[in-house]
Amino acid sequence: MPRHDSSPTAYDFRIKDSLIGAQMLFVAFGALVLVPLLTGLDPNVALFTAGAGTLLFQVVTKRMVPIFLASSFAFIAPIMYGVQTWGIPGTMCGLAAAGLFYVLLSLGIKYFGSGFLHRLLPPVVVGPVIMVIGLVLAPVAVHMALGKTGDGAMVLVPEGRALIVSMVTLVTTILVSLLARGFMRLIPILAGIAAGYAVCIPLGLIDWSPVYSAAWFAMPAFVMPEWNLHAILFIVPVAIAPAIEHFGDVLAIGHVTGKDYMKNPGIHRTMMGDGLATSMASMLGGPPNTTYSEVTGAVTLTRVFNPAIMTWAALFAIVLAFVGKIGAILQTIPVPVMGGIMLLLFGAITVVGLNSLVKAGEDLTKARNMSIIALILVFGIGGMSFDTGEFALRGIGLAGIVGVALNLVLPRGECSASQETKDPS
Repeated sequence: MPRHDSSPTAYDFRIKDSLIGAQMLFVAFGALVLVPLLTGLDPNVALFTAGAGTLLFQVVTKRMVPIFLASSFAFIAPIMYGVQTWGIPGTMCGLAAAGLFYVLLSLGIKYFGSGFLHRLLPPVVVGPVIMVIGLVLAPVAVHMALGKTGDGAMVLVPEGRALIVSMVTLVTTILVSLLARGFMRLIPILAGIAAGYAVCIPLGLIDWSPVYSAAWFAMPAFVMPEWNLHAILFIVPVAIAPAIEHFGDVLAIGHVTGKDYMKNPGIHRTMMGDGLATSMASMLGGPPNTTYSEVTGAVTLTRVFNPAIMTWAALFAIVLAFVGKIGAILQTIPVPVMGGIMLLLFGAITVVGLNSLVKAGEDLTKARNMSIIALILVFGIGGMSFDTGEFALRGIGLAGIVGVALNLVLPRGECSASQETKDPS
């Protein structure tokens, strides 16, 4: 009698990988679409560029690292400012240049070693820059949580109803992140948005007409960049923070899989893949890409380390980008829902920056450290601006450049500020 082999086939493995890949995209989905929704970009374009960026990253890294790339939170503030000031095409020019900055850093790492980046961008510079990114957005979060536009100039939802929605969204997000177990703990943003959206329905805050009129199949609204030197000078310094975070993400996925990706394929390759993915996304009108730590958490949970699952996640993202009704549904999310998420999100970004300073273990009262941190925070949060004709630097970009410059020129090894006070000599 013929023997039936019940062992799994290559087809079975492909089916399994595709299902896990779809799950990975679901984990990333909330954060992925949140950035374009907050900044005025097209969420369908963000889906496409996340998928295409992940595939490009896999090519550069020899398809060795199970990482998914999607919308970066670090660039929310400069994108919001850029879109209002120069429009989407001009802002995309600055974001594309930020990706090229990653590429230059990757070349520096290849030829000078990974210590090169830590010497150029130590925690005393990166931590305050990350803090500025979160703090400058705090008023925007509060305005949106109260039902207003980001600048507070116009009321979109009555304040009473807006507060109900934003607080439900916020509390749900916090509770899921703290109390949920397993897979649910990986999607607090998605859970918060779903809860806030559900509350909006009986309050009459949802307009479904765009969903009814949207086509099932539609080309994403791709936008080509336009040359804008102001946007480049403003946005490129923001790349300082996610460049350092990239190290942490690669180390994290290495700890999960038990492999040293810093050596093979090499941190210079992963950094270059990240940078090329960001520039590619910007050339199409999408937000910059970054490695997603929540997807790394999902890899930890599933214990499936095959990079092919990220290939499937990328392919699903590209396919969904052409479903017009998805973008239409996302555009119906009311402002207070976004505001509720932002209250936690931008505070969390600030805490990440603060934590990087704490983990560095340096004495922040040293005159050198204090000068660098103080000027980054005040220049960034206070909105300091240097304008000379057509040349202009302001906000986060200026703060980042000032931090790097001070770190390079200020002498090291001085005593603490308290010691200087006691011993003026």
